[in-house]
Amino acid sequence: MTYLGMPTAPPGVGQLRGSEPFPRAAETALGNGQLRRNLANATSIIRAKRAAAVAELDDWQELRTAAAAIKDDVLANLDGYLLQLEARVTERGGVVHWARDATEANRIVTGLVAATGSREVVKVKSMATQEIGLNEALAEAGILAFETDLAELIVQLGHDRPSHILVPAIHRNRTEIRDIFLAEMAGVEPGLTDDPAALAEAARRYLRQKFLTAKVAISGANFAIAETGTLMVVESEGNGRMCLTLPDTLITVMGIEKLLPSFTDLEVFLQLLPRSATGERMNPYTSMWTGVHPGDGPAQFHLVLLDNGRTATLADERGRSALRCIRCSACLNVCPVYERTGGHAYGSVYPGPIGAVLSPQLTGVADNPSLPFASTLCGACYDVCPVAIDIPSMLVHLRSRVNQDNASSHRLPGPEAAGMAAASWAMGGRRRWTWLLRAARLGRLAGLSRLSRSAAGRRLLPPPLSAWTRSRDLPTPPEQSFRDWWAGQG
Repeated sequence: MTYLGMPTAPPGVGQLRGSEPFPRAAETALGNGQLRRNLANATSIIRAKRAAAVAELDDWQELRTAAAAIKDDVLANLDGYLLQLEARVTERGGVVHWARDATEANRIVTGLVAATGSREVVKVKSMATQEIGLNEALAEAGILAFETDLAELIVQLGHDRPSHILVPAIHRNRTEIRDIFLAEMAGVEPGLTDDPAALAEAARRYLRQKFLTAKVAISGANFAIAETGTLMVVESEGNGRMCLTLPDTLITVMGIEKLLPSFTDLEVFLQLLPRSATGERMNPYTSMWTGVHPGDGPAQFHLVLLDNGRTATLADERGRSALRCIRCSACLNVCPVYERTGGHAYGSVYPGPIGAVLSPQLTGVADNPSLPFASTLCGACYDVCPVAIDIPSMLVHLRSRVNQDNASSHRLPGPEAAGMAAASWAMGGRRRWTWLLRAARLGRLAGLSRLSRSAAGRRLLPPPLSAWTRSRDLPTPPEQSFRDWWAGQG
């Protein structure tokens, strides 16, 4: 049971880049009316719940500031905190593995599972394992991975791909989910309805035996505490608790940026994360584990610390704050671009605004050059981010890096560079600029009447400018410019 049709990415980085650029994939997604209705309904509900939960706290902005400071301290001292975490996990009976990229992480995990003799594993929802394509790597080794989170199970049974960080099946409605269960889920009753309670019960019956018989579980981690070696998963269904306590062997794959220095730091993040993610005051299930304890929980614990481009991201002073991200997905739920295109258009397992800045840095902007442009720069993502990541400014920074790469690969300036050079020359002299404004205004007034119009009544410029006016109206210039009006006032 694996995700089918996942676009390929550069060797070593996993599932962080699509097979086509964002504009082309987005155009396809925009033609899917059902997808847009599903997204609009789901994101509007989540936005309203989040806003109500956040409004309950008078010190929300102070919590954001504190969280940003804690994460920046982690990033500034990451080497020391990682070594501290390794020492504490080892002292408590765990084994720590270091993975430079997705290929190495998959090799480590596959080898650990194979060493147990098990051919099946149960999985807690994990963005890190999606990032590296672990399910596919396990399948190649003849090991079946069973997703136990309800939304991840829907995606897996539907031979689909996640389209949201928190709600991977947000692009599906309940009727589509019922049809997937009827077609793919063994033992489901033929009269299954699309009532949410009935769908959840069907999933419980399907997974119950897997929980009771699985010898190996694989998880991610929301946080890891450097001072104690404690790891944490927060979730809403209880499936995570089952995976973290019942199997004999637990393997956790965690990005190296998920650290917190001390246990008391959780006071900040456990207020921010549930409100930002699900609009709840706290998560229904908060599971923590520290090493192994005879007779209580798994007998073996392995922690795989994943780099996969994170140290390269850390080296960029203007881009490293993307590593503050706690994967709450609040930025996706307010983004007008995500709401209309969905997550699949981004190609990466990290969609939306955070994916547009994180994925290009993890892979290198040359492997994801279109994602920094998948935004209107409206700023809504920054307003809701619980760790105050300035995504709009970072997008502009990454766009400049893309343009610099493009400029260095051409002997002659590209169209954009040539256009900006011409604009710089025109704006560099007051007389030139005034004359050009007048000439352009008169030319547009004379030519507008001769332009053809679209079916929606928009004026259409000739190619290549028609790409702009195909979806935007061309405004009529004023009869008199401000400069001319001001001159007449004297």
